[in-house]
Amino acid sequence: MTNISGKTGSSINADDYMDDQRKFSGRLRYFFNVTDTRNLFVSNEALGAAKRLVESSRQGNQSPETTVDDVIRAKYLTDSAYHADTGQRMNLIGRMSFQVPGGLLITAALMQFYKTAPQVIFWQWVNQSFNALVNYTNRNAKSPTTNKQIGVAYVSATTAAVATSLGLNRALRSAPPLIGRFVPLVAVAAANCVNIPLMRQQELANGVSVFDDNANDVGKSRVAAALGISQVCISRISIATPGMIVAPVVMEKVLEPMAFMKRIKPFHVFFQAGLCGMCLLFMVPIGCALFPQKASIPVSYLESQLKHSIHETNPKLKHVTFNKGL
Repeated sequence: MTNISGKTGSSINADDYMDDQRKFSGRLRYFFNVTDTRNLFVSNEALGAAKRLVESSRQGNQSPETTVDDVIRAKYLTDSAYHADTGQRMNLIGRMSFQVPGGLLITAALMQFYKTAPQVIFWQWVNQSFNALVNYTNRNAKSPTTNKQIGVAYVSATTAAVATSLGLNRALRSAPPLIGRFVPLVAVAAANCVNIPLMRQQELANGVSVFDDNANDVGKSRVAAALGISQVCISRISIATPGMIVAPVVMEKVLEPMAFMKRIKPFHVFFQAGLCGMCLLFMVPIGCALFPQKASIPVSYLESQLKHSIHETNPKLKHVTFNKGL
């Protein structure tokens, strides 16, 4: 990112001063700002003003007093609250800036209440309801999903998570307690591998729009859709994994053996939440930054028909880009 924060004038384009999304370090810096939980407390009026400032910066007609810092802050706020495809403001719970507060509460509950069937069913249902909303909110909106498809994905993912949890709990009855604490992690990973592809099955069936270097739509690709969805699955699992490994180990080996912890067992969930929150604070931006949101794929990897069409119209084009979603 260019370091000219004091610059003012009417020629400041927000896109020119963003972190380099081709590099992991640039994406990480970007997502630390976009997923910042404090963005949730910005009013709709302020978000609207930020979006207008970004749009005016692209047209080169913002106020002469506007600084680069103003435009960069506005861009982060806009990207945290507005969908990349539709430009519409996203629901609050589905935004990536809600991942830390929402995730820490649900993850802590999953790891604290996992021993009985009612606990497993309830908290896996809560988790999949949250995941379904996040997946829908951050989908590639150029590939519409029907209500029936959303319902099938939601029920299938919840069933997968509950079945995995109950099955492993039964299979690991005689295993050490610490092993049992990792059951929710396996269930979450399994559910993500079901929920995300089903929620975005329209993309797998019909493909996602891919673009040339000038942002011209050159067709739809199912291969690109599969690549994007697999990257999102990896990112989501990577976000959840450290907290669901660190918290059980710390609770089992460090905190729970302490005398005072034995006297406050009903409050253990709050300690779990604190441990999960510390992990998520870093893992949400890291997980989001693993792959570029504006993904790229070589033309040679695309379907034969699309590849042939691109070679006829733009033979020098070697890569196409697409929105993989979050």
